[in-house]
Amino acid sequence: MLSPIDALREQVTARLSAFDRQQVPPAGGVRRAGVTVCVLEDAGGGPYVIVIRRAARGRNPGQWALPGGRADDGERPEAAALRELAEETGVTGVEVAGLLDDFVTDSGFVITPVVAFGGRQEPVPDPREVASVHAVPVERFLAPGVPRWKGELLQMPLGPSIVIHAPTGAILWQFAEVALRGRQQRVFDVAQPHWTRT
Repeated sequence: MLSPIDALREQVTARLSAFDRQQVPPAGGVRRAGVTVCVLEDAGGGPYVIVIRRAARGRNPGQWALPGGRADDGERPEAAALRELAEETGVTGVEVAGLLDDFVTDSGFVITPVVAFGGRQEPVPDPREVASVHAVPVERFLAPGVPRWKGELLQMPLGPSIVIHAPTGAILWQFAEVALRGRQQRVFDVAQPHWTRT
């Protein structure tokens, strides 16, 4: 019999495999980035997703995000996502379950979201880039009131002090709908707050 985390991984992998992912074709001048929706297992066997708060200095200071960043020259966004996951949180050796839709940001990036499972390991933030790492139980993504809308802005209220907007919020909403609920959900037209356009 499968453990809860193994059953979830199988279910998510199957759903992402069946998902008709939308991708932005490679083109000159397009800035590529990758992020990881990383599912880990807590001490009690419960699955959780890690989200980070960016350091006070650097790109997008203080914002909620997924581990990730710009792809180096010649690097695939999927590889960039896993490299940044390791650099920013120390999480390595993950198993990729699949990909979500590419998301085009107002700041000019094409983000490729990678969904991965990393078992039981403890994230450790790199203080140069990450102020803190937070564990969001997977069931929180399915809770009433997640997502919610404030005018045209999507909000993902994922904890007492965690409210995440697009682009990260849009990616997490699609993760919840496609990977966890098994629904088709596009998020390319979700509005991005002005403070994310840096």
